[in-house]
Amino acid sequence: MLLLSAFFSGMEIAYVSSNKIHIEIEKKQGDFLASILTRLTARPSKFIATMLIGNNIALVIYGFVMGDVLMEWFGSLSSQYNYQLVKYLLVDLSLLTQTIISTIIILFTAEFLPKVFFQIYANSFLKIFAFPAYMFYLLFWFLSSFIISISDIILKRFFKTEGDDVQLAMTKVELGNYISEQMESVEEHDEVDSEIQIFQKALEFSEVKAREVMIPRTEIMAVEVKDSIANVSTLFIESGMSKILVYKDSIDEIVGYVHSFELFKKPKTIKSIVKSVVFVPATMLVKDVLNILTKKRKSMAVVIDEYGGTAGIMTIEDIVEELVGEIEDEHDSVALIEEKIDANNYKFSARLEVDYINETYKLNLPDGENYETLGGLIVDETEEIPQVNAQISIGNFKFTILEVSSTKIDLVTLQLIQED
Repeated sequence: MLLLSAFFSGMEIAYVSSNKIHIEIEKKQGDFLASILTRLTARPSKFIATMLIGNNIALVIYGFVMGDVLMEWFGSLSSQYNYQLVKYLLVDLSLLTQTIISTIIILFTAEFLPKVFFQIYANSFLKIFAFPAYMFYLLFWFLSSFIISISDIILKRFFKTEGDDVQLAMTKVELGNYISEQMESVEEHDEVDSEIQIFQKALEFSEVKAREVMIPRTEIMAVEVKDSIANVSTLFIESGMSKILVYKDSIDEIVGYVHSFELFKKPKTIKSIVKSVVFVPATMLVKDVLNILTKKRKSMAVVIDEYGGTAGIMTIEDIVEELVGEIEDEHDSVALIEEKIDANNYKFSARLEVDYINETYKLNLPDGENYETLGGLIVDETEEIPQVNAQISIGNFKFTILEVSSTKIDLVTLQLIQED
């Protein structure tokens, strides 16, 4: 009975804790196990009710049998001792003593331990014990149906709910966890399918903020509104860009942008061909920025900081790249360095994002809200711009500064420090 109680308790928590995506995939396999899981999970409340009924029946039988065993045991012990206190505990307080002993045994062997194990290995145990669970599902069919019908009447009449008609839905978190499990199981030398990567990024897309996607202020290419058309034309030719920002007095006063197509109209001044841009705060979610750009039929947004200054810019292409990865054309200049020297040593441009390095090189660099790039991680740790050849240790990583300017870190080496 203790084993049966452990089984029923474990299967109950296993179903509740299991990943519903994993279950649905198993149900699509078309084998014997798939058919059993399909029938078991067709009505979740009925499955839970069956496990509860089985657990209660097992505990009631256990209580009767355990009472007889303990009474016989206490009787034999009391006859062996002449101490009044021992006889009092074994005979007069036998019911209380039996209850305490029985409860302790039940809590550890039939409740706590099985629920812990079944919760940790929920997906595996649910598959392993699916067939015996289905046998009890059939055995208690009429009893569980009777109990559910009564509960449905109470729920619908007094609480105005749908009762057993409500089905458990798969959540976004479960979908994300399943994909993460699949990606973690991929060996380092194997390449993850691009569809899986896009799917994972799509799940995380709703939490990405504008400052995580934007091109930073230091890399913005812009011209002054009073500049000449000839200079703008030269800048288009040299950069290969299709759009260039236009500002008034300083980069913090963006007035719009110029598209290269407008130069075919032979304009006299830059002001006559300036197109307006959308201004968005750095904390705005990228999905909201995309909605704004789509509704206003714009392709570029200027990201502003909390003081109203220009923090960076972002385009539709930058947002799409957040989902499908980097899109490079013939005019993109790949200036960022990423080199794996050996198993424990790397050379990186500090402009590379921490998330990208972790995903590409299977590292575990710490994430933080205050930074996005490798240079930001180092500055956040040191609280200053380190000098050339400076060495900074962060967790199990040792950074050596190779190139640095007065305002930012440019190039570093990363060494994995092996734990003793």
